[in-house]
Amino acid sequence: MIRPDADVLVIIVARIGDTLLATPALRALKAAIPQGRLSVLAHPKRLEVLQHLPFINVLEGITKTSAPARGWIGKNRYDVALVYGHDAALVRYALRASDAVIAFRQRDMALNRRLAHLVEKPSEPEHAVLHRLSLLAPLGLAAENLRLASLGLAAENLRLASLGLAAENLRLAYCVTGEERTSARQWLLEQVPSGRPLIGLQIASFPTKAHRDWPVPSFRELIARIVATHAQARFLLLGDKAAAEKAAPLLAAYPHQVALAAGRLSLRQSAGLMAELDLYIGVDTGPTHIAGALGIPMVALYHSAYPGRNLAPLQHPACIMIEHPLTGKSAATTASMADIPVAAVAKAAMDLLARGVRP
Repeated sequence: MIRPDADVLVIIVARIGDTLLATPALRALKAAIPQGRLSVLAHPKRLEVLQHLPFINVLEGITKTSAPARGWIGKNRYDVALVYGHDAALVRYALRASDAVIAFRQRDMALNRRLAHLVEKPSEPEHAVLHRLSLLAPLGLAAENLRLASLGLAAENLRLASLGLAAENLRLAYCVTGEERTSARQWLLEQVPSGRPLIGLQIASFPTKAHRDWPVPSFRELIARIVATHAQARFLLLGDKAAAEKAAPLLAAYPHQVALAAGRLSLRQSAGLMAELDLYIGVDTGPTHIAGALGIPMVALYHSAYPGRNLAPLQHPACIMIEHPLTGKSAATTASMADIPVAAVAKAAMDLLARGVRP
């Protein structure tokens, strides 16, 4: 059992989405050490997604390149360190800086023998949030399954109980500040023609995962279908510079309905804009996880190689997940996202707009 005043380190060097998927574990860990300190080391380019979260006491950067120079001298010493991923340099740093290290099985057997607790890969696919939460189990965050079973709880709640977690703790976390909201509203006033609903579109993932992108012509048809019903709808194109280049046909086709944010703003500025959306529609990539953390009404599109059932935001108040038709049948990255019909995405969007749900 972890002490409530323990000094705990978590290392997670990963992309935006993978970093956000660990936030339920960070929240649960801090709840177990209310008088303790939770320090998080993340990739310097991903730190911003964890900024302002109330359950993180210390947030700093680290990389597998900088890790070998750290932990030899200094005052920082942790009771326990949890390491996500399989970078040996990060695990070795944790071993130098803490009394005990918990990590998933590493490629180096000698390194595995030095771990206080080694967590095995699950035998069956599970949701990414639950996978990250499983690293907390060795800390004694467990409940009495037999008592819960007597109350007639569902199997998935028993799974959570085995990790010592309440069912409401699976939401991703991201914090937009008041100043960021004010700036976002000013930007929208200046850059986006007046009209509602305001719909954010994330049309692209990143270059190495381009097979997860829904075709631009499909997005163009989707806009047409929405505008036919919601004539005052406005669309905000999100993402990086590569997404901005892909978005050119949409801007040309709908110059009065579509505005470009992609490639023009920082990640946190973009997240501030997202917090003002009435609806988000996007492919599987980092901003989609941010949308999930913010609780924005959303339609999320997933490739069969990355099933949405293992990645879509849990306990989201208004998320419709659309998986590729081959999900569960093929994990080949050659499957085309064009196989997701526009009609299905449009129906999901219309259903959410009809609900009028806002975070």
